[in-house]
Amino acid sequence: MNSSKPESTHRRLYEFAKTSLIKIFVLPYATVCDLYCGNGADMDKWDEAQIGHYIGIDTLASEISGFREVWESQRKSHTADFCEADPCVENLESLLREMSVPADIVCCLQHLQLCFETEERARSLLRNVSAILRPGGYFFGITPDSSTIWAKYQKNVEASHNRAGGMKPNTVPNCVRSESYMITFEVEEEKFPLFGKKYQLKFTNEVFSETHCLVHFPSLIRLAREAGLEYVEIQNLTEFYDDNRAQFAEMLFNAGPNVLVDAKGKLLSRSFDILGLYTTFIFQKPDPDNVPPISTPQQDDEYIYEEEWRDDEKRRNWEPISPIPEQAKGLLGPGPTELRYSEPLDLQYFLDSV
Repeated sequence: MNSSKPESTHRRLYEFAKTSLIKIFVLPYATVCDLYCGNGADMDKWDEAQIGHYIGIDTLASEISGFREVWESQRKSHTADFCEADPCVENLESLLREMSVPADIVCCLQHLQLCFETEERARSLLRNVSAILRPGGYFFGITPDSSTIWAKYQKNVEASHNRAGGMKPNTVPNCVRSESYMITFEVEEEKFPLFGKKYQLKFTNEVFSETHCLVHFPSLIRLAREAGLEYVEIQNLTEFYDDNRAQFAEMLFNAGPNVLVDAKGKLLSRSFDILGLYTTFIFQKPDPDNVPPISTPQQDDEYIYEEEWRDDEKRRNWEPISPIPEQAKGLLGPGPTELRYSEPLDLQYFLDSV
């Protein structure tokens, strides 16, 4: 049966995650700016959310043109504008001056990771988001969970070292496999930079692989704050599902209980493995009229990050990306529970890695 194919499982789970985020955060009549909107695959989701105005932005003129044609032919209840632009390069505030901005919601549901090719691209994206988002509005989306991916890779490296004993320097396996996907890093190495660490993700039976960059979440939070956005939450999709199972389990159950979830709504192993590759991210632009203003939850000193940035060789302190204790997190982000480190992280190793 077609629905049992791994790539179908991947698509259904990803669609579930996008639909769930939209249902949680998007209110009726909202103005939504959709970054890297593609050819309009999520158009029906926005229509069901009863938004008032939609702004679709993508780098490809062909995608934007196709999206506009489909939208016009279907006569959706909301109004729409479309713009060909790269949110990591161009000034969206000036490009969208004639459109319905500021927006209530800015989302990036599939390509945030490509913005982490360089620090300047990531910084430019977040400045654009802040510029076109109204005070109190949310910036949210989905991206591969770098902690999950890197933890799987490190376990693979460790296993290879144990098997081979004295491996030659700089000879590190660069591939992670499961029954549902294969992850291949472009460069075989044990260390990673904060930006530009590329890899390919290919799902079983799919023809093409996707090229991504690891998203270093502490850097994402740092750059977001520089742009005037406050961190709300970064959560692996397996935990996002568990937290919202009562509300959303039926969506997956109806999609195929023998493929995605069991009769009680619990994720089956393949679904868990695939969802665990992704994480949500949520930020909010502070509203000075709100009392008290939003802020990142305060943490005890023992949960503070110390990170050394190579550009100025200064050491700065950062709160963790979630209230999960330090010893329970991976190097780059939340990650699913079974992939978190069982003992406290070696901070010096992390500093040496970057």
